[in-house]
Amino acid sequence: MISQAVAPFEIRRPMQQTEPFVFNSPHSGRVYPDAFLDISRLDRNAIRRSEDYYVDELFASAVQLGAPMLAAQFPRAWLDVNREPYELDPRMFDGPLPSFANVGSMRVAGGLGTIPRLVAENMDIYRGRLSVAEGLSRIDHVYRPYHANLRKMIAQTHVQFGKAILIDCHSMPANVRLAGGSARPDIIIGDRYGASAAHDLSFAAVSVLSELGYYVVRNKPYAGGFITEHYGRPGRGLHALQIEINRGLYVDEVTLEKTAGFELLKADLWEFSARMMAHVRDDLVGQRLAAE
Repeated sequence: MISQAVAPFEIRRPMQQTEPFVFNSPHSGRVYPDAFLDISRLDRNAIRRSEDYYVDELFASAVQLGAPMLAAQFPRAWLDVNREPYELDPRMFDGPLPSFANVGSMRVAGGLGTIPRLVAENMDIYRGRLSVAEGLSRIDHVYRPYHANLRKMIAQTHVQFGKAILIDCHSMPANVRLAGGSARPDIIIGDRYGASAAHDLSFAAVSVLSELGYYVVRNKPYAGGFITEHYGRPGRGLHALQIEINRGLYVDEVTLEKTAGFELLKADLWEFSARMMAHVRDDLVGQRLAAE
């Protein structure tokens, strides 16, 4: 397990949930147990290269505004909950994997399965092979409870408000460019090309962030991962948007320290969250009036 002293994830709740939103930060965990570091070939700095630095802090205002947040404490390099539960690379383990494991996905091939083989920049994480029991234990004791809680938070929100909007919060390297050019987006909104959220929600997210001065694009190169795809069912009133933030806006990617841009970005994301909530609130009022 990750640690006896630290819970693997936190549910941060407002005094009262007043908005049909759930925020999720699955990759910002920064508790690296000594036992994990002991079996890694990477030092404490290098192993953080896949981390979504401080993203849970950037979106902390969501809780103050009336929406709950689920935030990982465990690091993405140890377990990636933005994958299917059993996307596992057989080359990483000392014995045969269960027959139901998905060993042939593109993410597994790239070293970025449920239990990653690599961190960013293609650096191997482990000195040797993991036991199959260790890998399955991480899934049983952390992955499954994480998703059980996320599923419950979304379901409770849907029951209370008649709809639920999941904002899946991530960051991306500062050097990410759009295909065929040199443009570097500040923020990417992913909705699985319209499959995980209603168009008006995606359009509102892009519009609000653009009005705040950011260069925003949709779906390319990040359209959303397993979480966005799995929980977004717009036809049932369940919407999921992934938001990727350029790390160059707020962190030094060498020292991993926050820069002067952190507080400005945090304030802008407060404004983004508040305006998205107002947009959905107005829409719900309009629906009620139309039904009367």
